[in-house]
Amino acid sequence: MRIQLSDHFSYHRLLRFVLPSIIMMVFTSIYSVVDGLFVSNFAGKTAFAAVNLIMPVLMALGAIGFLIGTGGSAIVSKTLGEGDKKTASEYFSMLIYVTIAVGLFLTVVGQIFLAPIAAALGAEGQMLEDCILYGRILLTFQTTFMLQCAFQSFFVAAEKPKLGLGVTVVAGMTNIVLDALFVGGFHWGIAGAAAATVISQTVGGVFPIIYFLRKNDSLLRLTHTKLNLRVLLRVCANGSSELMTNLSSSVMNILYNFQLMRFAGEDGVAAFGVIMYVNFIFSAVYFGYAIGSAPVISYHYGAANHPELKNLFRKSLRITFCFGAAMLLLSELLAAPLAELFVGYDRGLYELTCRGFRIYAMCFLVCGFSVFGSAFFTALNNGAVSAAISFLRMLVFQLITILILPTLLGIDGVWLAIVVAELMALVVSIFFFITKGKQYHYR
Repeated sequence: MRIQLSDHFSYHRLLRFVLPSIIMMVFTSIYSVVDGLFVSNFAGKTAFAAVNLIMPVLMALGAIGFLIGTGGSAIVSKTLGEGDKKTASEYFSMLIYVTIAVGLFLTVVGQIFLAPIAAALGAEGQMLEDCILYGRILLTFQTTFMLQCAFQSFFVAAEKPKLGLGVTVVAGMTNIVLDALFVGGFHWGIAGAAAATVISQTVGGVFPIIYFLRKNDSLLRLTHTKLNLRVLLRVCANGSSELMTNLSSSVMNILYNFQLMRFAGEDGVAAFGVIMYVNFIFSAVYFGYAIGSAPVISYHYGAANHPELKNLFRKSLRITFCFGAAMLLLSELLAAPLAELFVGYDRGLYELTCRGFRIYAMCFLVCGFSVFGSAFFTALNNGAVSAAISFLRMLVFQLITILILPTLLGIDGVWLAIVVAELMALVVSIFFFITKGKQYHYR
């Protein structure tokens, strides 16, 4: 039976509705994980470190796709909740066309500045060459990556989360198969990994355009539209928290890599890469839940259904806690096997990765509340609060901890920085949950 945004959501119905979005985000995160796995085992740790060094830059350039998807789906879903399907499709169409235009522009800018950025991050010699080669290939298809990120949210708003899941699974499987073929079979190294990624991103970015251009039974269609600067500015303001999350994450990963180069050299960057791959997958669960639940929250906010807002808020907090507890347990159990899988060929690197992973993993217990909090206020069309949570969590608190703790504790301070920063962000999220409850009637 098809689940609609207007439904009342039990735990079972809510989890069924958000599950496709969670799996979508997990498969999206698998791109870099699979690239890293094959590059590390078939091209060596220098190429592996190069991928991890340049990846934050590439993700930062693609963050506009997340901004338009999350900020736009909140406004589109609210408009659907108000009963105006035609206007919702016009807003949706405008945002997709803007994504394409911005993607093409960023491709050109990225190609110009990629080499000096890689050198500034500390890459040199073969590592610098690998960074540039991998980065140039991915930047050529930057637009398809941004479209894929945006459509993840719009599929949910269109009441087609399962179709969105199917597209992402096909794209993810394409990446896995081609990595095995290009890197493991043909031994094309880092170029093969990049080629596998961009082909899979093209699948994930182009198919949704074809679907929404044709007549379909979803709530949205790509249609003729015009540029609406007022709505576009609202989308940018509303999605600013997700933009801040992605940009800050990229900036902080760059700073983490800088500190690790200082304390542990190339091995530190490689170890951090393994930890980040697990972080990508676990964080994808939280972000997938946020993407999946946000249109529902926006719809009931637009419909002024306050009892259902309370229901969604309370259930979401309980689900987030359960996710966090499970992730912490899995992290402690899987630290050694995953380190062996990625870097088992180097015992010193293996031991460094295991220790760092076990310390870092403590953050998974609490980080989900801030991820949900930011997405929750985005769904309520309060971009300011959402951005404040993301800005403090992803930039301010982590900047403070990554600069101070390594000075006091050495490399262990690098792993602990995220844990302390997430605890500080949890306090901020709780503050906004309490102070904004009466205004939006979810408490």
